[in-house]
Amino acid sequence: MREKQKKAKEANLGQDPIGGLLFKLAMPAILAQLINVLYNMVDRMYIGHIPNVGPSALTGVGVTMPAIMCISAFAALVSMGGAPRASIMMGKGEHKEAEKILGNCTAMLCLVAVILTTLFLIFGKDILLIFGASENTIEYAWAYMQIYSCGTIFVQLALGLNAFINAQGFAKIGMLTVVIGAICNIILDPIFIFLLNMGVRGAALATIISQGVSCVWILKFLMGNKSTLRLQTKYMRIQPKVVIPCVALGVSPFIMQFTESILNVCFNTSLLKYGGDTAVGAMTILGSVMQFTMLPLQGLSQGAQPIVSFNYGANNIKRVKKAFRLLLLCSLSFTVIMWTVCMLFPQLFIGIFTSDTQLAEYTKWAIHIYMAATLIFGIQIACQQTFIALGNAKVSVFLALLRKVILLIPLIYILPNFFDDKTMAVFLAEPVADVIAVTTTAVLFAKEYRRLKE
Repeated sequence: MREKQKKAKEANLGQDPIGGLLFKLAMPAILAQLINVLYNMVDRMYIGHIPNVGPSALTGVGVTMPAIMCISAFAALVSMGGAPRASIMMGKGEHKEAEKILGNCTAMLCLVAVILTTLFLIFGKDILLIFGASENTIEYAWAYMQIYSCGTIFVQLALGLNAFINAQGFAKIGMLTVVIGAICNIILDPIFIFLLNMGVRGAALATIISQGVSCVWILKFLMGNKSTLRLQTKYMRIQPKVVIPCVALGVSPFIMQFTESILNVCFNTSLLKYGGDTAVGAMTILGSVMQFTMLPLQGLSQGAQPIVSFNYGANNIKRVKKAFRLLLLCSLSFTVIMWTVCMLFPQLFIGIFTSDTQLAEYTKWAIHIYMAATLIFGIQIACQQTFIALGNAKVSVFLALLRKVILLIPLIYILPNFFDDKTMAVFLAEPVADVIAVTTTAVLFAKEYRRLKE
């Protein structure tokens, strides 16, 4: 196994210098995140240019986004807990146990896909109406969701199993998975939407075919000789003792993704009530800026996860601590830089999204409030993701719930009661929640860090 690992792996998780290793694993992950955003942007661009019905079709497909985020969240529930556990087992030298985790998680992803497909095909139209589809847009939303639901199996496996590729140190292969899907989608979208005149259905079909291509690529790799962990059918019988710890650890990233759509609804409804359409428009821009800020942080944490997990499993605590310190330094440096740019030169970001003077000025005011605590958010990401990498399910779940569910959502409704400028109070909920969450996370992780004995 060791010889195979040395031969096949892009990175030696147990021996390569931490700095170069993090860079080698994080850069492809960051690029994959950026490509994924472009993936969605191109999809919407094509749909928005469908003759005569573009705006309604775009709005309809936009309504499906919370549902699609839910599907992605279930992939994270299984894989984002399974992949760190597989890395830990590899570090311990328990190769068979790591392959059992891979097999069980694959079977679990298939089961989840069947359940979600059935639910969305039966109740999808009602779900979309709850998410905000109107009489004018439900036709397009349902047309897209019907076809997308049929490809849920590809989405679950493509998103879920890619985490196991990254967990082994094959960051470039993981990035190529996303690149292949994105290129297929960019090529197929105009063919199905315009050439074959399929409209929104064509966009959905292009997406699931692209995910299917990514899925085949992943399965071929994991079943081939280049993968350290082999996907074997004998390990694909679901065993609770294998799956439950993976799902428990995956609850944290699941909550983070699942609650994102709920959070958007809370912000938008409150801002519409107090500040009207301009405030909602500003929030759309701020959300995009925050997403752009989070992408490199997510890539950094994905690059650090296999390093931390593998060496924790190998009981090489010195390398675990060194990897965490470097992740913390990089994450905090990035958020400080982003905060400085947003505070001093907000127009650099705002100008990308709007040329409307009124909206731009309003957003410039709002960004100074909404992103006031962004400079310390690198601490939150580094500590929270390291808890997951160490296999600490309970604390990671608590931290995921703390910022969004326990703090941010209630603060959106509580703070306006204490300020005359109620719109400002809604925007203020973000930095208040961030300060409390970061402080709590830092204190909890300091205790965890002291318990790690070299």
